[in-house]
Amino acid sequence: MIMFDHVNLHLEDLMLRISQAASSCGRDAEDIKLVAVSKNCPAEAITAAYQAGQRRFGENRVQELAGKAPALPDDIEWHLIGHLQSNKAAAAIRLAKVIESVDSIKLLDRLGHLANESGVVKDILLEFNISGEDTKFGARADNAEYLVERALHLPGIRLIGMMTMAPYGADECELRKVFSGLRSLRDCMENRFGISLPDLSMGMSGDFETAIEEGATIVRIGSAIFR
Repeated sequence: MIMFDHVNLHLEDLMLRISQAASSCGRDAEDIKLVAVSKNCPAEAITAAYQAGQRRFGENRVQELAGKAPALPDDIEWHLIGHLQSNKAAAAIRLAKVIESVDSIKLLDRLGHLANESGVVKDILLEFNISGEDTKFGARADNAEYLVERALHLPGIRLIGMMTMAPYGADECELRKVFSGLRSLRDCMENRFGISLPDLSMGMSGDFETAIEEGATIVRIGSAIFR
């Protein structure tokens, strides 16, 4: 009960902040999806968030997701948000509703092949390294056209948007440059291919309000909920 009260309070505060950030830029908070990042959290903490009404959760590692998912409610929408190796793709297809961290043709092809073999269509986001940091995963923005075109022609894959991470400790100016950069890249690809890519996954516990102001539709937040 103590854990539920703790997590529920944090979720209520977070949803208020999301609503305020959306309102400040003329957006509807209903258009912004919260993915509660549950990496390293015990099943009890995830259950507390679930009981408080949260349904979307994000895991960084397939192995950790595989250990948690069977013990948790079936209607949880799992997002895989960490770097994914091709040899873990089959498990990712089986366990995750959305794979947000697709950053190479090799991985894209592998996911498409496995999803098609399994008779499913998997929602994915292409991850781009907008900041250019060497320590960040993600494809280069100048590879976007190639990746998008490939994704659109793969059976078993439904491309629904893009994802990025801002540098840790970045100032307001740098945050806006990264987040607006992803939005501009998405807009460019929509125009180039005549498609809709509705989701922009960007923003974490320390910068999600700025991300919302720059167009985020998915925010990935862990420490502000489970701290």
